[in-house]
Amino acid sequence: MRELEQVGPRLRAVRAARGWTLDELAERAGMSASTLSRLESGKRQASLELLLPLTRQLGIRVDDLLPEPERDPRVRRALVHRDGLVIAPLTPEDSPVQTYEITYPPAAEPPAQRTHDGFEWLYVLSGHLRLWLGEQDLVLARGEAAEFDTRIPHSISAAGARPAQVISIFNADGVRMHTHGAE
Repeated sequence: MRELEQVGPRLRAVRAARGWTLDELAERAGMSASTLSRLESGKRQASLELLLPLTRQLGIRVDDLLPEPERDPRVRRALVHRDGLVIAPLTPEDSPVQTYEITYPPAAEPPAQRTHDGFEWLYVLSGHLRLWLGEQDLVLARGEAAEFDTRIPHSISAAGARPAQVISIFNADGVRMHTHGAE
């Protein structure tokens, strides 16, 4: 198993990060320094009998010595339809920064300005986007980007007769406002 090949080097890295010598950890865990050395170098098979006292002394779990299982990198989240917007999530739900493709429908009047904590970055993929930011009333075309503090009153909508598609990136506060509406 390839996972077990990584136990020794990971164990050595944790020990080194604690600033402990082989002798210090071996003594604390009740084993010989040569046993620990062979375990770290991969010359000795890892077993629970050996790993449990070591991980207890290091303050880690046995799982911490194993690589993360490979996960499917594809993002499979449902589209969100809200107030005429079509919002396609492009990142996993647990991602610290959320990215969405948002399609804004044409609007005769921009929606009311709102504020919330955070920053937003957006990039126009197609159409024209109206960004009403404080006193500024801007129209962004395909290929243009904007970044702004969302504590400034703002409103976003398509400008003209066609929808506007954008890539939008924001933190958790922005996600709540843009995908769930004001709460």
